[in-house]
Formats: sequence, C-alpha cells, structure tokens
Amino acid sequence: MTELPVETGDARVDGILAGLNRLAGLPAADHVAVFDDAFTGLEATLAAMDEQ
Repeated sequence: MTELPVETGDARVDGILAGLNRLAGLPAADHVAVFDDAFTGLEATLAAMDEQ
C-alpha cells in the first residue's frame, strides 16, 4: 500500500484521512464502511469548498 502524506494542509481532510487508521484493527469485511465514511467526508469537504 502507498504511504499517505502525514498532513495535507487542510485540517478537515487530515481528520478524514486519520479515520483510515481504523482499518488496521478491522476485518477486511468492515473496510468498505470505513472507505465509504472517508469518501462521504471528502465529498462533503469538496462541496463546501465549492460553496465558498
């Protein structure tokens, strides 16, 4: 797996990406929900940026 940057420079995105750390303690069957949460959060963050 590719290493993610430590910080992106945007606290909202960094918080979402930090949530991916939950993957290590979960069975593979539960990974989809974690990625879905991250995708939803990133999508909402991008939408909020468009509204500014």
